[in-house]
Amino acid sequence: MANLSDSNFKENERGSISFTDFPEDVQLCILSFLTPSEIATFACTSKRFGSLCSNDSELWFSLCDRKWGSKTQIAKWGNGKISYRLLYKILNEWENLIGFWRRSGPGSTIGSPSLVIFEWGQSFLAGSRVSPSKTGTYDILKSPFLRMGLSSEGQIVNFLDPDGKTEMSGNFEISEQFDMPENELVPVNVSFMGKTHFVVEENQNFIHFNGQDHSKHGLRRSSSGTNLSSDDCNVEEDVIGADSGLPGSLPDRLMSDIYQHFANRTDKSRKQRRRQKERLARRKWEPEHFVKIVNCAPTPSRPLQGLWKGIGDDMSLAFYLVVYDDIGGVACRQVGNPPEQFPSHAPVFWTTNATFLESPFSPEEEFLYDTRIHLRPLEAANEIHQHFPLTENEVVNGILHINSSYELIIPDLAGTVNPRSAEGRIWQYQNGTFGFGFLRDNFIVDLKHIAYDDCI
Repeated sequence: MANLSDSNFKENERGSISFTDFPEDVQLCILSFLTPSEIATFACTSKRFGSLCSNDSELWFSLCDRKWGSKTQIAKWGNGKISYRLLYKILNEWENLIGFWRRSGPGSTIGSPSLVIFEWGQSFLAGSRVSPSKTGTYDILKSPFLRMGLSSEGQIVNFLDPDGKTEMSGNFEISEQFDMPENELVPVNVSFMGKTHFVVEENQNFIHFNGQDHSKHGLRRSSSGTNLSSDDCNVEEDVIGADSGLPGSLPDRLMSDIYQHFANRTDKSRKQRRRQKERLARRKWEPEHFVKIVNCAPTPSRPLQGLWKGIGDDMSLAFYLVVYDDIGGVACRQVGNPPEQFPSHAPVFWTTNATFLESPFSPEEEFLYDTRIHLRPLEAANEIHQHFPLTENEVVNGILHINSSYELIIPDLAGTVNPRSAEGRIWQYQNGTFGFGFLRDNFIVDLKHIAYDDCI
């Protein structure tokens, strides 16, 4: 019995495989499933594993490719000349940008859309302004806004298009962008404030860090510990070459050169201050803040949540954001520039109870729905009129009562006839969309999805 146990122990001992027994390519493959912090911990276990974990072309490329390879071309970032370890660090931070953001506060460009979407590009991150079309359709307009990439030296370079007219495609190389007309793109800094807030500021010092020859731009390096530079005043040369036969000539020349040196320095300081003022006067972009729209899509427990688009009573397309609060209520706000008489945070509708009435519905509720007109784009309305009966409606799965009152947020409307204070309904359709309307009106605003999985 003892002999049998010993033989089994030896067999199990022979059958076990250590991590060091695997070939190096298998080890790298296994490590690519770990997180950077786990890799850093593993690298501390031995000098060999430390060397293995610093393998950039295989391990860190695999980490980048496994996480973002299906969304962007990893090998083309920074023209393929940067380390993948640096790329992982940057993309891990930038990944949170993917999705929808809304501007907080007024924009630098008058009338610019307040909604922005970030998407993966070939070797960059592309931010686009998103706005509803003005053609009476469900079409959405996208215009270039911000492009974020890396130079061949691994420097972060962000360019903003103030007018949304520049087509920014291809590789993201500083030299190409720098040679473009200055009125087209603006170099900017993107500063993150947590995961749901970032600021875009013009980078007026971009020229100092673009890796080009500084002398071409009038920039010179100087040591703060040297009072007289060789270009301005070479005192030693003057002493050697001075004509000692002329009494007082050396002190006079020295004083004259020293005076000229400090006069030049004063003049340079004035020029630098003047250039600084001119640069500030040429500033093309005022800082803008953006806040992330965290819940952009509906869920089974929150079917109304997310960004939606719909034709309003003025027959123009508008964007709507529906959010749930912590006590089960629902509020809908229009994303964009609301009418001047209502603040930007004023909701289109809200309710404190998100419990739907389910079928079968009462005759009153059916009559309330059947007697209303669905607001649709003009082209779609004409098509429906030609091919379908006007009485054909969406299939309703649930009905939610809403009671919106602006008197709570606009005290001036209290005690007056308030057109924004009205009872209404939300009709949830079988296809997952919904429409809303107020009892005072005879129409329903049908809302459609703006995007699926953060893509328009």
